[in-house]
Amino acid sequence: MKCVICKTGDTTAGYTTVTLQRAGTVVIIKEVPADVCQDCGEYYLDEAVASKVYAQAEDAVTRHAEVEILKYAA
Repeated sequence: MKCVICKTGDTTAGYTTVTLQRAGTVVIIKEVPADVCQDCGEYYLDEAVASKVYAQAEDAVTRHAEVEILKYAA
């Protein structure tokens, strides 16, 4: 698919690092499967992966973690 950000790059299956911040908590999740633009690096998560990432981040916020670094696990 064409990247909607740079409009020139094509996306390919790969992995990315997702960083989320909310309520004083920073969550970094490594090796997240995504479609990644080969030109600008923008990434696109499918619905199932995004739901899992958000659930992991919400869990960290609930535990009042300040910084949490995780490896994505399906």
